[in-house]
Amino acid sequence: MTANPSCDRRALLDAAGIDKDAIAAHLGLPRPLRKSQLALDYGIAFERQVTRQEEGALVPLLRQALGLALPAASYKDINSVGSDSTSPMGLRHTHTSSLILSAARHQSEPYTLLDHPVLTLNVAGQQAYLEPDVIAFHHDDIFHIVEIKSFPVIHGQPDPVKVTAALTQAAAYVLAMRELLAGFPPDRVSDTVILINPRNFSRHPTATRYNAAPQIRHLSRHLARLRRMPDLLDTLPAGTTCDLVPGPDAVPTRPRDEVIAALATMQPHYVPTCRNHCDLAAYCRTEARNRDSIGALGPAVRDDLAGIDTITAALNLADGHMRPTADRTDVTHALRHAQRIHDELRNDNT
Repeated sequence: MTANPSCDRRALLDAAGIDKDAIAAHLGLPRPLRKSQLALDYGIAFERQVTRQEEGALVPLLRQALGLALPAASYKDINSVGSDSTSPMGLRHTHTSSLILSAARHQSEPYTLLDHPVLTLNVAGQQAYLEPDVIAFHHDDIFHIVEIKSFPVIHGQPDPVKVTAALTQAAAYVLAMRELLAGFPPDRVSDTVILINPRNFSRHPTATRYNAAPQIRHLSRHLARLRRMPDLLDTLPAGTTCDLVPGPDAVPTRPRDEVIAALATMQPHYVPTCRNHCDLAAYCRTEARNRDSIGALGPAVRDDLAGIDTITAALNLADGHMRPTADRTDVTHALRHAQRIHDELRNDNT
């Protein structure tokens, strides 16, 4: 949802609670690449190392990042409510809400840290559970979201793509906190997010402040768009359904052609990064290629070639088979310059 908010197809399927993986399996599509178990285990181990109280790494990191006063260092692990170390999600959410609201109303001594909290966010009329790594309470009653990520910060420079994805994830937590604190000023939940990552090639953690305001605005607009779901539904033919009609053995009985026809009624917005997260990416990629869509080459190419809708048109402009209109003169000049460089490199290699 957050990675490609312009995709009407994904918005409709998500709002309807459609199992995208089941559709992909029924259509015989390859699945997105999954994170290796080794990478998952490393991430879990790094998070445990940071939050382990006996090592005490988290509090000093946040004191430095947030400027916390030394006395403000209390801690509460929501993952364990009562004696149950794996408490049900609903119970953990209730406990999280009670602690946050009490702190916001100054009815109790606020915890500096809430570990493993559970929040909810309204997504197209449905309450979705969210689990931030940590919620930190600043000394002046401002709440901050803290995310622990296992990708490294090399000489002060993290992977910008991974940082953007982490901030988008954190933006959902910020909005969930603001939903919980409805009635309080929105700035009680800070736009500033703290990411904790391994430093260089070690497992020593480092904390960095980021302004997540752009991601928060972006996600807010998309959530508002999902709330306008009736407008998208009005574009679908009557009777459109993605119900696979599973039989007694749980095997879908709906013909594949009918499923493909239903998907064709929903406007897609394929970009190459869809392959990292969407079960239907292979289907949409083939569809985009068949349509000769410039967007199949990625948002950077699409933005650079704004006003050119197809790959064929871009190639025809580059090699001179198409004369540019006045509004395409600059982009045509850039395409032909790139074509000359490509031809020179190819000639040098031969």
